[in-house]
Amino acid sequence: MKKLARNLQSSFSKGRFLCLVFAAVFFMSDTLSAQKKEMMIRIAEIEIYPEHLSQYKAILKEESAASVKLEPGVLAIFPMYQKNDSTQIRIIEIYNDKEAYQAHLKTPHFQKYKTSTTKMVKALKLVEMDAIDPESMKMLFRKINE
Repeated sequence: MKKLARNLQSSFSKGRFLCLVFAAVFFMSDTLSAQKKEMMIRIAEIEIYPEHLSQYKAILKEESAASVKLEPGVLAIFPMYQKNDSTQIRIIEIYNDKEAYQAHLKTPHFQKYKTSTTKMVKALKLVEMDAIDPESMKMLFRKINE
């Protein structure tokens, strides 16, 4: 690489050589950032049969805590319910990338959640999302620990 750089430098003026190096770095960084894995964000909209609600919440609480604690690719699994109808559960899921999500699906804690809650779920809708400002998400997670 050094030999190539010396050969190029001798055939170009110093200014042209620096422009060539700058252009190469610029275009390489664009290529690398284009290859950067995209964060996966989703909202799960779940309706639970009322007679199973307390049991479902306990299982979900256990699963979401284990996912965030044990899986480096799980950035957030934040379950919540509607104030006016506690059978309406929403979960914000944020993963480093699709590979982290696929790995999450294979974990024992997720498998336990999925198999033990199947009969409790009346309806399930998974809504894929994109962040408007992914950089602000970094600030949000930092602020939670303040």
